[in-house]
Amino acid sequence: MSGHSKWSTIKRKKGAADAKRGKIFSKLAKEITVAARMGGGDPDMNPRLRTILMASKSENMSKENVARAIKKGTGEIEGAIYEENRYECYAAAGVGVIIDTLSDNKNRTVADVRHTITKAGGSMAENGAVSWNFEQKGTLSIDKDGLSEEAIFEKATEAGAEDVDMDGDLYSIFTDPGDLHNVIGALEGMGLEVKEAKLTMIPKTTVAVDGKDLASVMKLMDALEDCEDVQEVYSNVEISDEAMAAFMEEE
Repeated sequence: MSGHSKWSTIKRKKGAADAKRGKIFSKLAKEITVAARMGGGDPDMNPRLRTILMASKSENMSKENVARAIKKGTGEIEGAIYEENRYECYAAAGVGVIIDTLSDNKNRTVADVRHTITKAGGSMAENGAVSWNFEQKGTLSIDKDGLSEEAIFEKATEAGAEDVDMDGDLYSIFTDPGDLHNVIGALEGMGLEVKEAKLTMIPKTTVAVDGKDLASVMKLMDALEDCEDVQEVYSNVEISDEAMAAFMEEE
């Protein structure tokens, strides 16, 4: 799962979160609206909403914007009806990429995604051609400060987690999708602060890339994440420490 954490580390070190704050808030608002529409506006009764509210808090999204997004989902105020869709493509060196979108105009979205993939040197794939190699997992992040690898592994195991990734500047803890909120509750009961929690797609097999291929894969994933309707981008890229260091120096 180290490719997952290194991609996250690269995005943080590049300052993507700060540079794209408006995009992040837009994505969160859409997720909150959809979660509230599907499961109601009470986070205690709606695990999906509870998870996305945790992410909105970590990104310092205003309470007013959160409340407005929830009311759009519950129908208290008028708002767009978003549809979830998934697309798949190949990047350099055969790296598989999954693109999850939320949109009120599917035709606009698919045209935008297709154009972005082609322009960035990728190629569209049939449904299932990439996703067969991925499985859904719950994932949450905890700061490393003052917490040893041995301690976090012991606590995560006790909480019911499946695995811990020690790479990067945060501990990434992985769970069965259905256990995510139970694990969060158990870790918080141990006094740990969960920085982020969500469902993600983890590859079963990975493709190691470096140099020009890595730059090409990163270019494609960055371009896709900039698309208006794209919520999440997953890949099976594997990045070694050496390849990541070289990439960051060039950037």
